[in-house]
Amino acid sequence: MPLLYYWRGDNYARDLDFGVAYHLNQANPLLHEVELGDSLWAFTRRRDGVYVLAAELVASAKTLNPKGYRYGPYRLWGDLRRSRYFRADGQPDITMLIRRLSVRAGADVLGRAFQGHAAVRRLTEADHQLLAVYAAEMPLEPRARLVPEERLEALLLAGDEAAVAVLIRDEAPGLAAERRRYLTTEAIRRDRQHVEALRALYDGRCQICEWAPRARYGADICEGHHVRWLSRGGQDDLSNMVLICPNHHRVLHRVDAPFDFAAGGFQVGQASELLALVRHDIAA
Repeated sequence: MPLLYYWRGDNYARDLDFGVAYHLNQANPLLHEVELGDSLWAFTRRRDGVYVLAAELVASAKTLNPKGYRYGPYRLWGDLRRSRYFRADGQPDITMLIRRLSVRAGADVLGRAFQGHAAVRRLTEADHQLLAVYAAEMPLEPRARLVPEERLEALLLAGDEAAVAVLIRDEAPGLAAERRRYLTTEAIRRDRQHVEALRALYDGRCQICEWAPRARYGADICEGHHVRWLSRGGQDDLSNMVLICPNHHRVLHRVDAPFDFAAGGFQVGQASELLALVRHDIAA
């Protein structure tokens, strides 16, 4: 079942500035009714008051947030290869198209029909096809490009500021200035000390499989993994990090495994990798 989501203009602008997340949070359980592989279409209001299509997230996972999470307990993740953020500038007003859909949107100002829980609506397959045709040739938002996170984390751990700047320039030239500034200034200075703190807290052991290279080989091999990627708005903070072995680290990045707070671990396809060792709070 596809969904329609009204993305408040201020939240949309902030997410673009601080790192598009390719996921959405909501208090409405309807967010989790979407089937994996179906689309959540998001529209927003531009600063000039024009309503435009913002994104199509093709659902890849559904997880639960920590209790009391300010944006609601339900989180929907978009497939990185199939999801799209659209360039808002230059788009025509989408108001009449939204009113042609099966959803009820009778308010004089379109956004007023999508307040609170009503920000998420069910769509029919015909609605979905109408939006897909509308968006077929729409330009993509350059600020939504992501930096390859495995390479980024390795460079941050090495403290190689110049290499981080080159990676961002080559792989994500449209990255928002605020996220670029954060990655090349704050994150580059802080990453090493956080990883060392995790290694001390867990005696160098993987929090998932409990592999203990320090005890066996006298070497620290386990790595810090950012639960919410740095390029997706995550912070370089212990509450956004876990210590895991290189094998688990590669798997979590390659399959873009989201963290489910109810389960206490990462979703890896239809399976899960739960944290066996938890000695610090995780609140990504």
